[in-house]
Amino acid sequence: MSKKEITILTDVSLITCVVQRGKADDIIKAAQEVGAQGATAFYARGGGIRERLGVLGLAIEVEKEIINILVANDQIDRIFEKMFIAGQLDTPGMGIMYVTPLEKAATYIPQEIVEKLATPVVGPA
Repeated sequence: MSKKEITILTDVSLITCVVQRGKADDIIKAAQEVGAQGATAFYARGGGIRERLGVLGLAIEVEKEIINILVANDQIDRIFEKMFIAGQLDTPGMGIMYVTPLEKAATYIPQEIVEKLATPVVGPA
């Protein structure tokens, strides 16, 4: 059996955004415009007292979309802000977003990119 190399990423976090159904595409597009490499979106159902009462008299849909985006730690603020604005999360009942620091993650990374990342950057003397 051949030995497989695992490239471990340690400077990454997961941005999770829960929004009303139908809003995920715009949020993902906004995140990609500022550097997100990809996203995973799926449907879910929410529930709780807010759905029964509404916020400010507005009914809140229980159908949700959840967006997960893995980002480098130095990109968190830029991508998070763009997603927040695109999702109009400053409006009551539109959703919630949070960041989870990850201890490690692994995925396929082409060898030429691994080598490029491993090469130290030499600045001006």
